[in-house]
Amino acid sequence: MPLHKKRNNMKQPGLDKRHRDTDGEIHKKRSDAVNKNLPQPIEGFSPNATVGFMRQQTGKESLTDIRKAAKNRK
Repeated sequence: MPLHKKRNNMKQPGLDKRHRDTDGEIHKKRSDAVNKNLPQPIEGFSPNATVGFMRQQTGKESLTDIRKAAKNRK
């Protein structure tokens, strides 16, 4: 028998396929993720821009909101 049990901090993905913490909060993309490595890079930012930089520039948290704000910046 193992000396320690592995805790599962994540619930199973919901209908929207996003993982949630045990308290139900949806995980956010890490702020050090690079734009060119996102599934859909955000136009209007450098491929080497981090999600943290894009959040700071737009004042938005989610990638969807950052993408909308980037469109409006043009």
